[in-house]
Amino acid sequence: MEQMSVMGMMKTIVPITRFNKGEASKIFDEVEISGTKIVMKNNKPACVLISPTQYESLMEMLSDYILYTEAETRMANNNDSENLSMADMMKELGITQEELDGVDVEIE
Repeated sequence: MEQMSVMGMMKTIVPITRFNKGEASKIFDEVEISGTKIVMKNNKPACVLISPTQYESLMEMLSDYILYTEAETRMANNNDSENLSMADMMKELGITQEELDGVDVEIE
């Protein structure tokens, strides 16, 4: 995400009175164009309006970060002496390479 200048931040501020005056539709159009609006109530931020696309992007980033930190934790706690090679794992499970060759796997 890109950082915003002070002037850019000021342009995102929307007083709650605009909603009270029936300008919600216009504000939503502005969100679609600018991406973000900060709604002020009693001179304090009350909520942040963002586009659904931006919200989805933020949620994906959060999910990726959570998965990344989990992977980091698992790697830090990994004990190499407990790991099995692929050949040893296949032997333990009774799987042959020929059986695997005939299987199609899709990974997202």
